[in-house]
Order: sequence, then C-alpha cells, then structure tokens
Amino acid sequence: MKLVQSSLQQVVAVAGVAMLVALPNLANAQQRVVPAQSEIAFVSKQFGVPVGGKFKKFDAEVTFDPKKVEAAKVNFNVDLLSADIGNSETEAELKKPGWFNSQKMPQANFTSTAVKAIGGGKFEFSGKLSIKGISQNVVVPVTLTQSAGVTRAVGSFTLKRLDFKIGDGEWNDVSLVANEVVVNIKLALTGVPPL
Repeated sequence: MKLVQSSLQQVVAVAGVAMLVALPNLANAQQRVVPAQSEIAFVSKQFGVPVGGKFKKFDAEVTFDPKKVEAAKVNFNVDLLSADIGNSETEAELKKPGWFNSQKMPQANFTSTAVKAIGGGKFEFSGKLSIKGISQNVVVPVTLTQSAGVTRAVGSFTLKRLDFKIGDGEWNDVSLVANEVVVNIKLALTGVPPL
C-alpha cells in the first residue's frame, strides 16, 4: 500500500511540475497569423494604369486584446524579395538599389506605437514603417471580424514611395510611376480574445 501511495505522490508531483512549466507559456501565448488565409497586396499606377502585386512571405508578432488596446503590440515583417507582380523582369528590377534594394535590405518592418479603438470592430494602428532603412510614421485603419475561432483583420493605407526612395533616380518622375502606393492588408489571426 505504501508503494502505491509513494508512486501516486510521485505522479502528482511530476504533474504539478509540468503544470508550473506550462502555465507561463500559456500566459505569454501570442496570436498567430494564418499565412494561407492572409495577404499583403499593393497597387500603384504606371503610366496611369493600375499595377498590382503582393508579397508572398511575411510574418508578425501580435499581442492584442480588443478590451485592452493600450497594451497592444504589433511587429510585422515583410520579405521584399518575395514581391510578386506576375512579371519576372519587373520583379528582378524591384530588387535593384533604385527600387527596394532588397538584396541588401530584404525586410520592410512595421512596429506599432499606439492602438486606438474607434468602435464597431474598427481600430487605428499607429507606428513606424521602415523600408530601405528609412522610417516614416503611418496610421493603418483596420476592421476586425471574428468567426469560428479566427479573427480577420482587413485594412488599407497609402504610402508615398518617394518618401522611402522607392523608384529613385530616373523613376522619380511621378507621371511615369505614381508616388502613391495603396497597401491592402488581409490577415487571419488565431488566439485573439472576443471583440
């Protein structure tokens, strides 16, 4: 009987230690992006004609509770080498120093500095967008919806490419390539608390 009781105590002790190890990990769990259901796309105009593309690789670290937006943190990285516009020659051009210079600076980054709830599942994410080593303040309006355990974040903002020296040199002429680039974001996230 003592042997059974001793074994039972050991099992309980091991389970208790396992729970203590697991609890901090659960408390620090972050939301995750579901890449297959997410997209970062962009639209510009070349000679007045819309030209669109997307980035095939990106990742994000997100800590977001809709009821505690002041504590929200978003750190988003985009692989500029993954730009896809359906034309291999133009994609090769985008990697050059005058455009993304992605061989030397392959990542664009957005780091949030503040989040504001507007109401109705709408939020404004303010932060620093860095491309080619140049940082600019941007505000990204986002609408959140939830179903079946997935939170969908949809937003759009406009950046000025010349602020980041994208299309520098001969492409500075905005009558050839527009200065404004619309960035469209569609993210699927898991682990976000209810709205």
